Amino acid sequence: MVTSDRNMLQNYVPVYVMLPLGVVTVDNVFADPNGLKEQLLKLRATGIDGVMVDVWWGIIEQKGPKQYDWRAYRILFQLVQECGLKLQAIMSFHQCGGNVGDVVNIPIPKWVLDIGESDPDIFYTNRSGTRNKEYLTIGVDDKPMFHGRTAIEIYSDYMQSFRENMSDFLESGLIIDIEVGLGPAGELRYPSYPQSQGWQFPGIGEFQCYDKYLKADFKAAAARAGHPEWELPDDAGQYNDVPESTGFFKLNGTYVTEKGKFFLTWYSNKLLSHGDQILEKANKAFQGCKVKLAIKVSGIHWWYRVENHAAELTAGYYNLNDRDGYRPIARMLSRHHAILNFTCLEMRDTEQSSDAKSAPQELVMQVLSGGWREDILVAGENALPRYDSTAYNQIILNARPQGVNKNGPPKLMMFGVTYLRLSDDLLQQSNYDTFKKFVLKMHADQGYCADPQNYNHVITPLKPSGPKIPIEVLLEATKPIPPFPWLPETDMKIDG
Repeated sequence: MVTSDRNMLQNYVPVYVMLPLGVVTVDNVFADPNGLKEQLLKLRATGIDGVMVDVWWGIIEQKGPKQYDWRAYRILFQLVQECGLKLQAIMSFHQCGGNVGDVVNIPIPKWVLDIGESDPDIFYTNRSGTRNKEYLTIGVDDKPMFHGRTAIEIYSDYMQSFRENMSDFLESGLIIDIEVGLGPAGELRYPSYPQSQGWQFPGIGEFQCYDKYLKADFKAAAARAGHPEWELPDDAGQYNDVPESTGFFKLNGTYVTEKGKFFLTWYSNKLLSHGDQILEKANKAFQGCKVKLAIKVSGIHWWYRVENHAAELTAGYYNLNDRDGYRPIARMLSRHHAILNFTCLEMRDTEQSSDAKSAPQELVMQVLSGGWREDILVAGENALPRYDSTAYNQIILNARPQGVNKNGPPKLMMFGVTYLRLSDDLLQQSNYDTFKKFVLKMHADQGYCADPQNYNHVITPLKPSGPKIPIEVLLEATKPIPPFPWLPETDMKIDG
């Protein structure tokens, strides 16, 4: 029996579902509107609130600089609107292909790849010189190498064009969320664990800062710090190493030396600055629209239980037992009124192999708590497709870690959860029935609520970014604070 109780509605967490990666093809065609419509109507019947879709740079601007073609996406958005769903749009400035779960291949625009033919340093590069063409290196953020534009100007122009061409969907309230892609897989990180280069779980990954632009940036930073002799790490191992086998991550290794700390601070600060600059452009592009901005942070849960947190460090999250690598990101987001969207919500520690020293539950608690402490909204998604009640119960627990409040909004609650992803498997009857129960429990046993005002989710026009936060103020947030307490299990189990 689905009820509508005003107090219980305050516990309602909206649920979105990611659309398939190739819903618009690499040739910019919305291939199967009828098939998708059928699936969307079936999803709609579960009570979900909306869907999320990648809006691929490699599709939209493939013909040449500033030659945008939004037609296929307009038809898709129209269909989503007709099905009565809301939309989260990802500005996907990365390649699709080469990561976990990538089933289609959508490269970044050819005219950009062509520039990379004559200057391969526009791509992230590991120590052995292997290039990664998934996303432009942060090193070219402010280099006008792309027919006179910098990488940041390219991203800015793209978002501006999206606003102009989708203004009717923005005004009608269809698009509620603009997630700004900031790296590989759309995540604010370095491409430290690419499957396309042979990485396998739970390898520590590799630092990705050996292109000539980041190299020069590091040398200049080291010289300013009075250490012109310092070089980038040469003892951090390879993709599939374990931490102890490297000079950098072993017990009392380079990472705890003055030089190691300097490097890790520089490497992670570059990421903070990259996110900050692009979000400032996103905020300008969408100012006044009734949308939320969001970014995605990757759930790198392997090697979390060891002192060195090696896999997080190579990805650019300088997170140790005595240093919080995530709260500075949350603090940076606060000035842009942006949501922190975190992955791996479905995972439990007991499901991981012990040799990976993995602790997804503790990681989720740390990151979400950091977001709440910085007074920003947090959202999340599952990392891998799951259809079982154990995974769903874990997501529900993370969405309301201290349970429901029968008298109003709970103290801790996620702003929304996006399920990965729409597929034939999800719509298979027994999986579909379980998913439907999951949506109901996320909604705190309330029916679908069309008016977000009823659960405190009214979306107001986007306000301008606040003043730039000095890096030393961002880094004050590295001081670790224990996470909020979580219930041992959710009070709203789908099978309880």
